Amino acid sequence: MSDIIKYEEVERRIIELRGQKVLLDRDVAELYGVETKRINEAVKNNPEKFPEGYVIQTTREESSALRSKISTLEASEGQGHYSKFNYKAFTERGLYMLATILKGKRATQTTLAIIETFAQVREMARTMEALQNVTDGGAQQQDLLQKTGEILANVVGTNLTTTTTETEIELNFAVVKIRHKVIKSV
Repeated sequence: MSDIIKYEEVERRIIELRGQKVLLDRDVAELYGVETKRINEAVKNNPEKFPEGYVIQTTREESSALRSKISTLEASEGQGHYSKFNYKAFTERGLYMLATILKGKRATQTTLAIIETFAQVREMARTMEALQNVTDGGAQQQDLLQKTGEILANVVGTNLTTTTTETEIELNFAVVKIRHKVIKSV
């Protein structure tokens, strides 16, 4: 893996656990290019930096469910490596605190990618929430649709392959259906 961590590498590892967006210790370790035990040692050796809400210790049941899900996802990649211990899940605040401990060029690049990823996730959530409250078809709704499209283009942009200059993204939510076209100028 190169020293530059891409947004997509972080974004695809974010999961929701107990109503929070988190990264598992194993994924944090992979992003930082260290062993998982080094990440967990950083937490153990600096308990004052990780108060309640910064790191979630998963239960046996949660870890088992996560292993099953990860194993299924990794089956096609042939990896299948995971710890027998329960995962630690880092919240956004916990990841920021971890960044104060881990040093080096790779750590700096990883921290920047994590910060950018969580900022994009928060911005997407705010925009989607605002969009649900505006249904008049006016300029405000168009602005929010445009902003949503730009965020989506940032999120999927580098992974999106197309042979045309126009890409249509459609999201269906319980109450709102959003269709947005991203047109690339050639």
